[in-house]
Amino acid sequence: MSIPPELPSERNEEALAEEFQSNTHHPPAPADELFDITTTVDPSYIISLIRKLLPANVKCGEISLGYDAHDASTEGPKTEAFRITSSPTENGDKRSPIHVSETMKTAENFVEQSVDGKLYFQNKHEDVAVREEDWEESGCILWDLAASKTHAELMVENFALEVLLATLMVSKSARITEISLGIIGNLSCHDVSRKKITSTNGLIGTVLEQLFLDDAPCLCEACRLITLVLQSEECAFLVEALQSEHILCRVLWIVENTLNLQLLEKSITLLLAVAESKQDVATILLPPLIKLGLPRILVDLLSVEISKLIEERLPERYSFQDLILQTVEALSVMDDYSQEICSNKGLFQLLTQLIKLPDKADFANSCIAASVLTANILTDAADLALEISQDLLFLQGLLDIFPFASDDIEARSAVWSILARLLVQIQKTEMSPSNLHQYVSILTSKSEVVEDELLNYDVDDTSEDHERSAKLTARSFALNGIVELLSRWRTLEDQVKGTLSMEGCYVNEGDVDKMLHYCFKYTNAGELMN
Repeated sequence: MSIPPELPSERNEEALAEEFQSNTHHPPAPADELFDITTTVDPSYIISLIRKLLPANVKCGEISLGYDAHDASTEGPKTEAFRITSSPTENGDKRSPIHVSETMKTAENFVEQSVDGKLYFQNKHEDVAVREEDWEESGCILWDLAASKTHAELMVENFALEVLLATLMVSKSARITEISLGIIGNLSCHDVSRKKITSTNGLIGTVLEQLFLDDAPCLCEACRLITLVLQSEECAFLVEALQSEHILCRVLWIVENTLNLQLLEKSITLLLAVAESKQDVATILLPPLIKLGLPRILVDLLSVEISKLIEERLPERYSFQDLILQTVEALSVMDDYSQEICSNKGLFQLLTQLIKLPDKADFANSCIAASVLTANILTDAADLALEISQDLLFLQGLLDIFPFASDDIEARSAVWSILARLLVQIQKTEMSPSNLHQYVSILTSKSEVVEDELLNYDVDDTSEDHERSAKLTARSFALNGIVELLSRWRTLEDQVKGTLSMEGCYVNEGDVDKMLHYCFKYTNAGELMN
């Protein structure tokens, strides 16, 4: 979010002089009206920006704001303040009022004017007309300022949320709606202002209403805001409002149908936030999402992204794969949904397809996520290991993941787990000398990768005593499987080995001996430690 070009410090000298002359006679504020918050921006400037956002239908004496998700009985006592009276809804009903305290009476100075058919806001004392472009300029500055915790607190203390809520209820401009949601989104990044957001009567419901707009930037900001609140401790009321099937259907529709890349990212991130949320949140939101077809939608999205990856590698789409895979992975480890994920043959085929792709550097994170997810699936559906045990490209692609997972213990453990399951199946299979030679050719071609992984893995394990047993078991099974294949290959006649190597699958006996040596070394070390 870029700050508009003209800020108070950048006004021309003439404007500053006029402002100085007009303010020299103003008395200082009473002590009880001074601000306790220290900011790098003049608080009165921030308040003046908030006032400029007051919607066109400000009426002296009252504010009436839209959608109220709370029970009307919870509304506090009415005060002699002011209301912004919104127009009736399509069914003719007036929206529920939200009352603002006496502190904001200054807004009574704003009156509605129509000049040449255009709506302006005019302050009786300052005689300033504010058009939509002026609103946008002020809103963009507040959007940036809201990223600061101190400024955010000052804004919510001075009724920025009430003004933004009123704006959202009456705005006919997509840009104004986007900016309003963006400001609230930045405010939700801070504890104090986020608590105020969730307690402001009608605000959460009004934000959810914005999901039914057709403007991509507005939807991006709405999804971002909802995601931020979902990830916080103040998510209870949002979850209650969000669980409506009507709203969840709309979220899934956006994810499945949008062609806007930013919106696709924001909407998938929203689903990931639901999947990774606290247990009580997931318990409420995931069942209806699963019922509405979330697993199918995720698999369809992953299929599209992998197809695009195969056809043309577009870096701007790599993050989508990561988000989709992380969401599926989060579901795969939940007892209530793991079976549905693990039994999805289409998903498993997509994962193996992704792992087999060469030149993984550009989308390594996706391959790492795919390996972890594949390991989770094979834990619940061990029979699938037989299907991929004969796939030499998968074995090669799996070993290629090791260098990219050097800093991710979970991913490295997942690769060892998959490798162990594959090699167990391979050992059970009757193999021709040609097939055996091919397996050994792949293993020895990756001997340095495997050796480096064993060295790194051994160092990391010294600080992970409580997890070592399960990890070393998977690694030991895999190393024993490698030893079995290499030892069987060594029993082949030299003439057979030479003939097979000449056919395109070269195997260096020195590499075989070296690989056998360190496989024995680490297998025996693991057995001794256990």
